[in-house]
Amino acid sequence: MTFTIAIDGPAAAGKGTLSRRIAETYGFHHLDTGLTYRATAKALIDAGLPLDDEAVAEKIALELDLGGLDRSVLSRHDIGEAASKVAVMTAVRRALVKAQQRFAQTEPGTVLDGRDIGTVVCPDAPVKLFVTASAEVRAKRRFDEIIANGGVADYDGVFADVKKRDERDMGRADSPMKPAEDAHLLDTSEMSIEAAFQAAKSIIDAALKK
Repeated sequence: MTFTIAIDGPAAAGKGTLSRRIAETYGFHHLDTGLTYRATAKALIDAGLPLDDEAVAEKIALELDLGGLDRSVLSRHDIGEAASKVAVMTAVRRALVKAQQRFAQTEPGTVLDGRDIGTVVCPDAPVKLFVTASAEVRAKRRFDEIIANGGVADYDGVFADVKKRDERDMGRADSPMKPAEDAHLLDTSEMSIEAAFQAAKSIIDAALKK
């Protein structure tokens, strides 16, 4: 048996940092499912292929190696923008969801974070968390991250990007981002990563005892 923890939420809410720490604490395997869409988009860009051809994007998605996802490369802003266009394609989502579901079966346990883990990828996960924060706080975090990494950014532009991505993620017809009905909500707007981790840990520990 494997134990799956599903973590959803919008960009820059802190779910990635939280997910990695949870996986490390419990000795579970971690998958940032957003990287699977970013890797698909990067493969299309690298091959000079269009981002709006669903059949081509599906073929790339079906060939994706989940073991070769490089966060440092895939975190680039342009790849993120391209990924959000690819992610609205039903055939691409179907291909990547199947790969993510296979990953979720890895023993002894897995932590998957994304936008539709609790609702679509792992609806039977014993622990579901929805990690969120205000758009203003998330934009400030993303802005600070870009500056810290030596990039150039404009807060208003980053804020507009965050809002645009939220609308795209929540408004898409296929697997829109929303909390699962039985998900625990963690609002990190005014919460430290340590406080968020302790809150999540108490929920997970209780589920593991069942």
